[in-house]
Amino acid sequence: MEPLLVVNNIEVIYHNVILVLKGMSLQVHEGQMVAILGNNGAGKTTTLKAISGLLKSEDGEVTDGSILFRGKRIDRKYPEQIVRMGIFQVMEGRRVFEDLTVEENLIAGGHTNKSRAKMKGDMAMVYEYFPRLKARKSVLAGYISGGEQQMLVIGRGLMSTPTLMLLDEPSMGLSPLLVSEIFRIIQQINKEKGVTILLVEQNARLALSIADHGYVMENGRIVLDDTVEKLRENADVREFYLGLTEVGKKKSYRDVKHYKRRKRWLT
Repeated sequence: MEPLLVVNNIEVIYHNVILVLKGMSLQVHEGQMVAILGNNGAGKTTTLKAISGLLKSEDGEVTDGSILFRGKRIDRKYPEQIVRMGIFQVMEGRRVFEDLTVEENLIAGGHTNKSRAKMKGDMAMVYEYFPRLKARKSVLAGYISGGEQQMLVIGRGLMSTPTLMLLDEPSMGLSPLLVSEIFRIIQQINKEKGVTILLVEQNARLALSIADHGYVMENGRIVLDDTVEKLRENADVREFYLGLTEVGKKKSYRDVKHYKRRKRWLT
């Protein structure tokens, strides 16, 4: 079966000078949840923005390679065209429309739906997944909690009826209890609604606990990819991303933050 998404050897440059992605490639099959792991500055967020078309707003550009969605090139399309094709990016930082109510934010996410009945049905679905939002639907989004804002941006993404949802650091700044709740719902959306998910997440342990496949990025390139089961057993991943030594003891950040990539990762 053809992959739903193919990122094929792309290069991304910002401001016509700064090379961020250097031959980045990955594939995502329909119905999968795929995680991208990597340290800050590896190029994870840039990869998502290249797929969703949001590079243009930051003077970034895909200068080489191609991005295919359902076999069609999308790397030259505008963000609104890409959303209408079925791709929605939930950006990091819980970017809600603060002066709109929770429900108005959701309506804004469903602007591509022409049917009022479809909008109403999608709203009911979002409230079923996120009961907190229903209870707060008349409150201005700027006055709800950080966890509720994260639920809102995911719910707003669902309102666009996505085939592929790009999630950028959904756990950032949230308590462990809220993170657990949100990731449980992300799993439900993937399994129950069949929404394919490409997840960027600093919490590697959490990402590898829910994804099907994982990619490890360094310096704008993929250096390793495999099923999450095999990645969890990989000595390099365990040491540098899960913070575990081979005997299962946790290493300190000071011990693992500066490391030399093992030769067998080089390609």
